[in-house]
Amino acid sequence: MRKIVVWLSVSLDGFFEGPNREIDWHLVDDEWHRYANDELRRMSAFLCGRVTHELMAGFWPTADADPSITGPMAEFAGIWRDMPKIVFSRTLERAGGYHTTLKREVVPEEIMALKAQPGGDMTLGGPDLAASFREHDLIDEYRLYVHPVILGRGSPLFRASDTRTGLELVGTRTFGNGVVLLHYRRARDAEAG
Repeated sequence: MRKIVVWLSVSLDGFFEGPNREIDWHLVDDEWHRYANDELRRMSAFLCGRVTHELMAGFWPTADADPSITGPMAEFAGIWRDMPKIVFSRTLERAGGYHTTLKREVVPEEIMALKAQPGGDMTLGGPDLAASFREHDLIDEYRLYVHPVILGRGSPLFRASDTRTGLELVGTRTFGNGVVLLHYRRARDAEAG
């Protein structure tokens, strides 16, 4: 069965964006991008909410046409264009091209049917959508990229919840720019093998 993998950057103090929604503190260099490309290429779909989709769709479709874009970034533009995308939004009228499907709600039965299909795991971006998936216990793994910055204020990665989820550390990786990957999976999945 395919897994739902949350894939998000976070500041050391737990924020995914600054107080004015800025993400200019993300340390994305060629080493990190090569790693991300290798991992994301194995995925079967990007799942995201409206804000994340609009951010990505506003840059990646033609990013590789810019001669100043580095090799790994240009490579990701192609990965993004070719990867199936499912956008969850109640307000978008349409999500645009590039293999994109629009869904209005997170329906657990539909997500379980997606997970049962053959193919690679699916990456989930956007903390609001992750909160919805978490409410329905649909997240299998978390790949959190902790950036060496303390923002002080901003939007917290995890909303307050009455749901407790036990996790097991799968692995870590330190990048040359100081970003650290913390890779966890649900504890019950670890027991299952």
